[in-house]
Amino acid sequence: MVKMKSEGKKPNHLINEKSPYLLQHSYNPVDWYPWGEEAFEKARNEGKPIFLSIGYSTCHWCHVMARESFEDDEVAELMNEVFVPIKVDREERPDVDGVYMRVCQIMTGSGGWPLTIIMTPDKKPFFAATYLPRKGRAGMPGMMELLPAVKKLWEGQREGLESIGEKVVHSIKKSSYERGDVGKEIFLDTYKELTHSFDYEYGGFGISPKFPTPHNLIFLLRYWKRSGDGKALYMVEKTLQAMRLGGIYDHLGFGFHRYSTDRIWHVPHFEKMLYDQAMISMAYAEAYLATGVNDYRKTAEEVVSYVKREMTSPEGAFYSAEDADSEGKEGLFYFWDVEEIKKILGEEAGMAARVFGIGKENAIPHMSRPVSEIAAEEDIDEEKFLLKMEETRKKLFEEREKRIHPGKDDKILTGWNGLMIASLAIISRAFGERNYSKIAVRAADFILENMCSKDGELLHMYREGASVPAYLDDYAFFIWGLIELYEATFDIKFLEKAIDLNNKLLEKFWDEKEGGFYFTSDDSLLIKQKESIDGAIPSGNSIAMLNMLRLGRMTAETDLEKKAYKMVKTFSGEVKDFPSAHTSFVTSLDFMFGPSYEVVVAGDSSSEKTMEMIRAINSMYVPNKVMILRPTEKELPTITDIASFTKEMNDMDGSPAVYVCRGYACQTPVKDADKIRELFD
Repeated sequence: MVKMKSEGKKPNHLINEKSPYLLQHSYNPVDWYPWGEEAFEKARNEGKPIFLSIGYSTCHWCHVMARESFEDDEVAELMNEVFVPIKVDREERPDVDGVYMRVCQIMTGSGGWPLTIIMTPDKKPFFAATYLPRKGRAGMPGMMELLPAVKKLWEGQREGLESIGEKVVHSIKKSSYERGDVGKEIFLDTYKELTHSFDYEYGGFGISPKFPTPHNLIFLLRYWKRSGDGKALYMVEKTLQAMRLGGIYDHLGFGFHRYSTDRIWHVPHFEKMLYDQAMISMAYAEAYLATGVNDYRKTAEEVVSYVKREMTSPEGAFYSAEDADSEGKEGLFYFWDVEEIKKILGEEAGMAARVFGIGKENAIPHMSRPVSEIAAEEDIDEEKFLLKMEETRKKLFEEREKRIHPGKDDKILTGWNGLMIASLAIISRAFGERNYSKIAVRAADFILENMCSKDGELLHMYREGASVPAYLDDYAFFIWGLIELYEATFDIKFLEKAIDLNNKLLEKFWDEKEGGFYFTSDDSLLIKQKESIDGAIPSGNSIAMLNMLRLGRMTAETDLEKKAYKMVKTFSGEVKDFPSAHTSFVTSLDFMFGPSYEVVVAGDSSSEKTMEMIRAINSMYVPNKVMILRPTEKELPTITDIASFTKEMNDMDGSPAVYVCRGYACQTPVKDADKIRELFD
């Protein structure tokens, strides 16, 4: 929760904001403004440049820069004299962040948070950086040197700075990619790029820092399914196993930290983000379906238990993140030493320290080897060893709960909730456990009831009320969640709402001329971006394209598929130029090129035999399919209005029937659960 240190301090213009990040800065001596016309009008009227600082509430280096500079009276005096300072929460305004992060990458060759931009009153940037110390060191400029220098340049060479801004704007508006087609060779091209960056010793991609990138693993599972190439599956399993053993996983309280600072997944950056829990648990669930390895199921279930415990609001929606810092130190909440372990566990401390790699001080629990190997080394039966380690984990967890917890960013974001809803629905189907879909239903109902405007449009953020119009990612990810939730529950309202929101998305964000979706419908920014590249999460355009393909197959609405094909042409140049940065887009192409299936189960929705047929389908790894339930206890159920082709699909002699279509051709229906697998061969 947000805590503000106000002891006798005067608030600035952020005091009435809802964002936890902005509220963290509402008592800074810097006279921060939120992004909005008031700040830009002040800059124009006073002839001052803008100092734009972008970060988020759980960002470690954002906290460091705040303590060093933004809470410092001397720095604040200079900032207030020279600039109009603006604070932006990147999670509240990803549209603003997206534009200026691209600026930073163009101007400096890299990016990150905190993001520092200095720009003209008409939003044209002429300086970009990330973290800046109070005073310069090791070749890095400091705030105390930078601010007077910018003042001098602004007063004496303003035209030169404005010229830089014009050139930067021209650069970010250029598009060097050609439109065209993408063929099936894109799957092999993407796979080859991933094999080149894969770490065969420790799993994952690259060396360090190492991010989970679960969308890469989800693509590789599909590539393995398509090609039969065992190395693709090996890459997935190697990564999932290494992540689960490493310190990036919270072995005591569950859930994944944001990334590993080293190659071996040992030392994490300690933030825990909702989107990571969603996408990583999804990857583990799909790997379980593909392999049957129970450890993957167990990991996904543990991640969900963490989200339920720490990141779920009383109303059932999901919070955004937990901080890396507690008591002003990164990772302090998670560190252990041997002496602590001895006090808690007594004689059992030695084995626990060996299992979790805990040495003298500041140790991060991790496992260097799988449980089976450790049990053999300790000469203990594996099952008994697991029970013993669970008892140990609970004792250590209960003791850790007494510590001061990291801060929690308790805002609710529609898009990230959509990802978690999608994951829970997939997990529910894969594991045959309805409790997971019930959690997802609560979150979806909260958003539908509290984060939709009167005209049915989505809102982006909820904290003490809903605010900020939704972005592409909000629509794309929440629609994805609704589609998955329909297939997990067959509650028709979720499919109806997915169709309705997809229509809103097309109305507000679709580029009629070139195709593809803009990130925002706001025309006041420097540019309206259309992104296809994945970041920490899949690109909104990639998921929106897959949503249209799936909804098109579920409703037989071919216009949706035509728009998806147009998106392929729109982004073809970018995707072919760097396919491994577009694995979510290529995953959508995997559905488009097929084989993909439309599955209709026609049967009494209350019948156990109907549920048996559904469970049989869900137990198979067939990622490229859509599934509809056609209840036969009603003559014309609502689904027949949405998917008219289901009107004539009935049960067979009172038994539920499964109809499967592939490549726009339908096979003979079956009523025997044992024969269902043959329909997908």
